[in-house]
Amino acid sequence: MLPVMKDIIQTPDAPAAIGPYSQATVFGNLVVTSGQIPLTPDGTLVEGGITEQTEQVIANLKAVLAAAGTDLARVVKTTVFLADMNEFAAMNAVYEAHFPAPYPARSTVQVARLPRDVRVEIEVLAERH
Repeated sequence: MLPVMKDIIQTPDAPAAIGPYSQATVFGNLVVTSGQIPLTPDGTLVEGGITEQTEQVIANLKAVLAAAGTDLARVVKTTVFLADMNEFAAMNAVYEAHFPAPYPARSTVQVARLPRDVRVEIEVLAERH
């Protein structure tokens, strides 16, 4: 069996992985990010509610995508995990301000719990430039 050819993305501009995973992987021209939570690049949890946490998550995604040679405009699919679906509208307002139209496909689910008890986690699939 031939080995899978993939590039691992690692940037100091986003929080380091806190387990056995990569910030993102590149396979061909597809970038797959790990879920980003609202930690600053130094690993500090962002204070505040869903708005502040979503802003940090998107900042982390931008940093990881930039390190992979792409950006939010080339995202084709997102998955949003929320601790409380009642916070959807507030998360969505931040999301819409950052993702350009035409918008990527998206799934949004409420989960029982997220790492570090954060309010939101987002992962994306993007095309590399």
